[in-house]
Amino acid sequence: MEPPRWASGDVDLDRPSAARVYDYYLGGSHNFAVDREMARRAIEMWPELPLIMQANRAFLRRAVRYLVDQGITQFLDIGSGIPTVGNVHEVAQAATPDARVVYVDIDPVAVAHSRSILAGDEQTEVVHADLRDVGSVLDDPRTTRLLDLSEPVGVLMVALLHFVPAEAGLAGVIDRYRAVMAPGSHLVVSHATYEGQPDQAGPHTALYQRTGTPMTMRSRAEVTALFEGFDLVEPGVVFLPQWRPDRGTPVDDHPERFTGFAAAGRRG
Repeated sequence: MEPPRWASGDVDLDRPSAARVYDYYLGGSHNFAVDREMARRAIEMWPELPLIMQANRAFLRRAVRYLVDQGITQFLDIGSGIPTVGNVHEVAQAATPDARVVYVDIDPVAVAHSRSILAGDEQTEVVHADLRDVGSVLDDPRTTRLLDLSEPVGVLMVALLHFVPAEAGLAGVIDRYRAVMAPGSHLVVSHATYEGQPDQAGPHTALYQRTGTPMTMRSRAEVTALFEGFDLVEPGVVFLPQWRPDRGTPVDDHPERFTGFAAAGRRG
């Protein structure tokens, strides 16, 4: 079976990729049969998973539009996965055509696919690096070509930080990014939580313990603490659908069922 044009040439068609499974949850087309099978097994365990992933992507789109309204035209999307189905550069450039985006991911599969998809796009770059290796992220030539950190930047850590274990010193990592962000920059975060659906959170965490990316769910207080040094944007740390919903869009009657917090903070 030949891989499609968007796939990298050495893609393994027999091994599921977390990034492609996420794309499947979003209704995208950048996935293979092996990814769809894994997703279907996960959905059998937790039928609301696709809705949760779609709510997370909807939050990302709202956050990007908000940042553009604040005058931000450059974005650093860390833990981006495959940039498809309402991705950052499409949303930002629809609002301001000169928007520049650097996608960063630790997964070589996601990076390879992303570079294939975005080949020839001079306003985007894809960097292979670990969030915790701040120097590798910020000093990569692809990053420095597009981003001017002396000007405000939107740093996106969406559905990422729950894959960073408690012992990794997450607060210190975020502080290193904050230190180089110009005043007016924003940090955008969504984070899985056990608050809201504790009965589902346990089995879901156990499922990820069997993968290379175990999950650490955090409380509202713990997520709020990650914004030390930032001014939280209203409405603060809330469940995904509650963060600045689009005008005329009703908020779910039970937002806690989405088991994820969303927030943005401004660097003063």
